[in-house]
Amino acid sequence: MLFAVLCKDKPGHLNTRMETRAAHLEYLNKLNAEGTLSMAGPFLDTEGKPCGSLVMVKADTAQAARALADADPYARAGLFESVEIKPFNWVFNNPEA
Repeated sequence: MLFAVLCKDKPGHLNTRMETRAAHLEYLNKLNAEGTLSMAGPFLDTEGKPCGSLVMVKADTAQAARALADADPYARAGLFESVEIKPFNWVFNNPEA
């Protein structure tokens, strides 16, 4: 099952994001190699700076998707104000369809 992980950064935490970025990318590369990651990228504010993340993961349950989200170095560094996990049905432009 596919889940959307919607993350909103805490205000004023761009430095946390930048300092943790290499570890975050390493984590996403690991998920990608395992076939768990479908896509990921940052949300941008009006100035074009990252202010959150959208990560699409394959997991058996919402709890398993939450565990993946909680293991992200960004989450472990306390970057996020909120994290929502939502089941997602990728209908259009799904490369696996």
